[in-house]
Amino acid sequence: MDRERENLAAALASARRHVLRQVEGLDDDALRRPVLPSGWTILGLVRHLTLSDERFWFEVVVAGEPFDWWPKDDAGDWLVSPDESAQDVITAYRNAITASDGIIAAHSLDAPPAYREDQWDPDDFADLRAILRHVIIETATHAGQLDAVRELLDGRQYIVL
Repeated sequence: MDRERENLAAALASARRHVLRQVEGLDDDALRRPVLPSGWTILGLVRHLTLSDERFWFEVVVAGEPFDWWPKDDAGDWLVSPDESAQDVITAYRNAITASDGIIAAHSLDAPPAYREDQWDPDDFADLRAILRHVIIETATHAGQLDAVRELLDGRQYIVL
Protein backbone atom coordinates (compact mmCIF):
# COMPACT_ATOMS: atom_id res chain seq x y z
CA MET A 1 0.00 0.00 0.00
CA ASP A 2 1.41 3.37 -0.93
CA ARG A 3 1.85 6.20 1.56
CA GLU A 4 -1.04 8.33 0.23
CA ARG A 5 -3.49 5.42 0.42
CA GLU A 6 -2.27 4.58 3.93
CA ASN A 7 -2.75 8.18 5.07
CA LEU A 8 -6.24 8.45 3.60
CA ALA A 9 -7.25 5.07 5.05
CA ALA A 10 -5.87 6.02 8.47
CA ALA A 11 -7.72 9.35 8.50
CA LEU A 12 -11.00 7.68 7.59
CA ALA A 13 -10.51 4.92 10.16
CA SER A 14 -9.78 7.51 12.84
CA ALA A 15 -12.95 9.48 12.11
CA ARG A 16 -15.02 6.28 12.11
CA ARG A 17 -13.56 5.20 15.48
CA HIS A 18 -14.36 8.63 16.88
CA VAL A 19 -18.01 8.20 15.87
CA LEU A 20 -18.20 4.72 17.39
CA ARG A 21 -16.56 5.88 20.64
CA GLN A 22 -19.18 8.60 21.02
CA VAL A 23 -22.06 6.11 20.87
CA GLU A 24 -20.49 3.68 23.36
CA GLY A 25 -22.12 3.45 26.76
CA LEU A 26 -25.30 5.34 25.88
CA ASP A 27 -28.63 3.72 26.63
CA ASP A 28 -31.43 3.42 24.10
CA ASP A 29 -33.18 6.56 25.34
CA ALA A 30 -30.05 8.70 24.92
CA LEU A 31 -29.34 7.28 21.47
CA ARG A 32 -32.88 8.20 20.34
CA ARG A 33 -33.26 11.56 22.13
CA PRO A 34 -33.10 14.70 19.98
CA VAL A 35 -30.79 17.17 21.72
CA LEU A 36 -30.31 19.96 19.19
CA PRO A 37 -33.11 22.14 17.76
CA SER A 38 -32.81 20.42 14.37
CA GLY A 39 -34.18 17.26 16.00
CA TRP A 40 -31.72 14.65 14.79
CA THR A 41 -30.74 11.80 17.09
CA ILE A 42 -27.48 9.94 17.56
CA LEU A 43 -28.97 6.83 15.95
CA GLY A 44 -30.23 8.98 13.09
CA LEU A 45 -26.74 10.33 12.54
CA VAL A 46 -25.29 6.80 12.58
CA ARG A 47 -27.95 5.75 10.03
CA HIS A 48 -27.01 8.78 7.89
CA LEU A 49 -23.31 7.84 8.02
CA THR A 50 -24.21 4.27 7.08
CA LEU A 51 -26.37 5.14 4.08
CA SER A 52 -25.16 8.51 2.82
CA ASP A 53 -21.46 8.23 3.52
CA GLU A 54 -20.47 4.58 3.50
CA ARG A 55 -23.00 2.84 1.26
CA PHE A 56 -23.72 5.66 -1.21
CA TRP A 57 -20.16 6.88 -1.78
CA PHE A 58 -18.41 3.53 -1.82
CA GLU A 59 -20.98 0.93 -2.92
CA VAL A 60 -22.80 3.13 -5.43
CA VAL A 61 -20.40 5.85 -6.57
CA VAL A 62 -17.11 3.94 -6.49
CA ALA A 63 -18.24 0.36 -7.14
CA GLY A 64 -21.33 1.06 -9.28
CA GLU A 65 -23.58 -1.24 -7.26
CA PRO A 66 -27.38 -0.82 -7.52
CA PHE A 67 -28.94 2.13 -5.75
CA ASP A 68 -32.31 0.50 -5.02
CA TRP A 69 -32.03 0.43 -1.22
CA TRP A 70 -32.35 4.20 -0.55
CA PRO A 71 -35.25 5.12 1.79
CA LYS A 72 -38.33 6.51 0.03
CA ASP A 73 -38.66 9.42 2.49
CA ASP A 74 -36.39 12.41 1.72
CA ALA A 75 -35.11 12.38 5.31
CA GLY A 76 -35.02 8.58 5.41
CA ASP A 77 -31.29 8.33 5.82
CA TRP A 78 -31.70 10.10 9.20
CA LEU A 79 -34.74 8.14 10.42
CA VAL A 80 -34.67 5.13 12.70
CA SER A 81 -37.99 3.48 13.52
CA PRO A 82 -38.80 2.79 17.16
CA ASP A 83 -38.90 -0.95 16.49
CA GLU A 84 -35.31 -1.05 15.19
CA SER A 85 -32.80 -1.90 17.86
CA ALA A 86 -29.98 0.53 18.50
CA GLN A 87 -27.53 -2.35 18.23
CA ASP A 88 -28.82 -3.22 14.76
CA VAL A 89 -28.28 0.38 13.58
CA ILE A 90 -24.74 0.45 14.97
CA THR A 91 -23.98 -3.02 13.56
CA ALA A 92 -25.19 -1.88 10.14
CA TYR A 93 -22.68 0.99 10.33
CA ARG A 94 -19.87 -1.39 11.24
CA ASN A 95 -20.86 -3.73 8.39
CA ALA A 96 -20.97 -0.84 5.93
CA ILE A 97 -17.47 0.18 7.03
CA THR A 98 -16.20 -3.35 6.36
CA ALA A 99 -17.82 -3.40 2.91
CA SER A 100 -16.46 0.08 2.12
CA ASP A 101 -12.94 -0.92 3.13
CA GLY A 102 -13.12 -3.86 0.72
CA ILE A 103 -14.24 -1.58 -2.10
CA ILE A 104 -11.52 0.96 -1.31
CA ALA A 105 -8.86 -1.77 -1.32
CA ALA A 106 -10.06 -3.06 -4.69
CA HIS A 107 -9.82 0.28 -6.51
CA SER A 108 -6.98 2.53 -7.54
CA LEU A 109 -6.94 6.01 -6.03
CA ASP A 110 -7.06 7.25 -9.63
CA ALA A 111 -10.20 5.23 -10.46
CA PRO A 112 -13.02 7.45 -11.72
CA PRO A 113 -16.47 7.02 -10.15
CA ALA A 114 -18.68 4.31 -11.62
CA TYR A 115 -21.72 6.48 -10.85
CA ARG A 116 -22.01 10.23 -11.24
CA GLU A 117 -24.91 12.64 -10.75
CA ASP A 118 -25.46 15.30 -13.41
CA GLN A 119 -25.27 18.25 -11.00
CA TRP A 120 -21.81 17.31 -9.69
CA ASP A 121 -18.89 19.40 -10.82
CA PRO A 122 -16.61 16.92 -12.64
CA ASP A 123 -13.63 18.00 -10.55
CA ASP A 124 -15.37 17.48 -7.20
CA PHE A 125 -15.41 13.69 -7.30
CA ALA A 126 -13.00 12.88 -10.10
CA ASP A 127 -11.55 9.74 -8.54
CA LEU A 128 -11.46 7.54 -5.45
CA ARG A 129 -8.94 9.91 -3.86
CA ALA A 130 -11.42 12.83 -3.99
CA ILE A 131 -14.26 10.63 -2.74
CA LEU A 132 -12.13 9.46 0.20
CA ARG A 133 -11.35 13.07 1.12
CA HIS A 134 -15.05 13.90 0.95
CA VAL A 135 -16.09 10.98 3.19
CA ILE A 136 -13.28 11.74 5.66
CA ILE A 137 -14.51 15.33 5.99
CA GLU A 138 -18.15 14.23 6.30
CA THR A 139 -17.38 11.60 8.93
CA ALA A 140 -15.10 13.90 10.94
CA THR A 141 -17.69 16.68 10.82
CA HIS A 142 -20.37 14.35 12.15
CA ALA A 143 -17.98 13.03 14.80
CA GLY A 144 -17.57 16.62 16.03
CA GLN A 145 -21.33 17.05 16.15
CA LEU A 146 -21.50 13.90 18.25
CA ASP A 147 -18.95 15.42 20.63
CA ALA A 148 -21.29 18.32 21.35
CA VAL A 149 -24.39 16.13 21.65
CA ARG A 150 -22.65 13.65 23.91
CA GLU A 151 -21.48 16.44 26.22
CA LEU A 152 -25.03 17.80 26.39
CA LEU A 153 -26.47 14.34 27.10
CA ASP A 154 -24.19 13.13 29.86
CA GLY A 155 -21.29 15.53 30.24
CA ARG A 156 -18.74 13.21 28.62
CA GLN A 157 -16.12 15.23 26.78
CA TYR A 158 -14.00 13.85 23.99
CA ILE A 159 -11.29 16.44 24.37
CA VAL A 160 -11.00 18.28 27.65
CA LEU A 161 -9.42 21.71 27.57
